[in-house]
Amino acid sequence: MSSHPTKPGAGRPVQRRLSKEARQRQLLDVAWSIVRGEGSDALTLGYLAERAGVTKPVVYDHFGTRNGLLAALYEEYDGRQHALLDEALAACVKTLPAVARVIASSYVDCVMTMGREMPGVSAALTGSPELEALKKAHEALFLDKCRQALEPFAKKPLKPAAMRAVLGVAEAVSFAALAGEVDRVDAESEIYDTVRRITLRV
Repeated sequence: MSSHPTKPGAGRPVQRRLSKEARQRQLLDVAWSIVRGEGSDALTLGYLAERAGVTKPVVYDHFGTRNGLLAALYEEYDGRQHALLDEALAACVKTLPAVARVIASSYVDCVMTMGREMPGVSAALTGSPELEALKKAHEALFLDKCRQALEPFAKKPLKPAAMRAVLGVAEAVSFAALAGEVDRVDAESEIYDTVRRITLRV
């Protein structure tokens, strides 16, 4: 018989506490799963805690409020969109057809990858002035990136209204492709044509 005393809890699996970053990643993944499977209306901090297997204070510590959680989801989606666009613009040749194709394909790619969850999140964003402001700020950043990429080929400065027209078409046809209402290739072509037309018009 061993003379060493048995330590309390010996033989039980040790549960490691996740780092703050890893825990937030887990919570966001579970939140996306809830939105995907049950819709954004089902996403509450309490339900997220239950599904993630943590206590409510853990979720409140990360997001504060439901609006904070929705903002984090939107920022993650938007961050992916910006990353795709930045990477593709850096790699493409600097011609209008190439840049227009990058803008079109990057937007559609992001929507097709993450977009099934986004309509409900976007709708929820309109219910709060703070979240609406967040959405507009991210849209403005996207439009500014597109404007900077396109203006070298423009015959005159691209006005905000013109860039808003590009965003409107991109959003409408991308989500239509996601819903199966239009073909993905046709959606990209429509955005591409709109970008070229707006850039070249006099």
